[in-house]
Amino acid sequence: MTNQVTVVGLGPMGATMAERFLDAGYDVTVWNRTASKAAPLVARGARPAERPTGDLMVISQLNYRAMYDSLAGVDLKGKVLVNLSSDSPKVLREAASWVAGQGGVLVTAGIMVPPPGIGQPGSYAFYSGPGEVIERHSQTLRALGDVVDVGTDPGLAMLYYQAQLYVFWSTLTSFMHATALLGSAGVKPGQGLPYFKETVGLLASDGPMGFLQQLSDEIEAGEYPGELNSMHMMAVGAEHALDAFRDAGLETTMPEALKALFERTDREGHGADGLGAVIEMIKKP
Repeated sequence: MTNQVTVVGLGPMGATMAERFLDAGYDVTVWNRTASKAAPLVARGARPAERPTGDLMVISQLNYRAMYDSLAGVDLKGKVLVNLSSDSPKVLREAASWVAGQGGVLVTAGIMVPPPGIGQPGSYAFYSGPGEVIERHSQTLRALGDVVDVGTDPGLAMLYYQAQLYVFWSTLTSFMHATALLGSAGVKPGQGLPYFKETVGLLASDGPMGFLQQLSDEIEAGEYPGELNSMHMMAVGAEHALDAFRDAGLETTMPEALKALFERTDREGHGADGLGAVIEMIKKP
């Protein structure tokens, strides 16, 4: 643990992280490529730096290319970099090797809340890298939220992060599609909202609509019972849903993709299986 932390990158995420470290009483140094962004934090007691420096650097930038640009020429020997920027797992693994080659250690991370939620109850971030390094700095990092160590593979935190984001984006985009579909008949968003909220909640429940747990169990077992919800039936249903969107004059990219995925699952021998069989198509593009 250290009482000093440097925040590199002062966009909405990075600036909020610096604020949470200040709130927790840490000695905070800040650096940003546009130096003027540091002014509000300096007014709160942070120290501006001309170059990124410090034994513990917490990085929040657009991507990992920005990290390379920002740290060019910086001595990383003995430094710990915790990078919460987004990129691909492959890029993160390459970055960990690059930092190690400079004599430092990279902990990769993905924070699972928007800026206002950082450091608030329920906030958390996935971290991957050397376990002893994560543990050593866990108290400091807990100023941002719960620390979830997912393993030593530098790409794993980003896999968790991207997986969660995909569920987030696709769920909310399907909600907007559904809201627009009802809206085409004059139904106001608030009228459909109670039913959408109930559906989303039930999917995570333990009851008969608890499909998250059911599908997880089926996927782990590799068995997809379809007596009550066969893929052939759902492929036909997906075509009906697509027709509804077309008839309403709405955008159809996602409904078309869903119909194509269901039809392929049906066509490739899983017509009598249940919804879980879709994962076999996802794993075999």
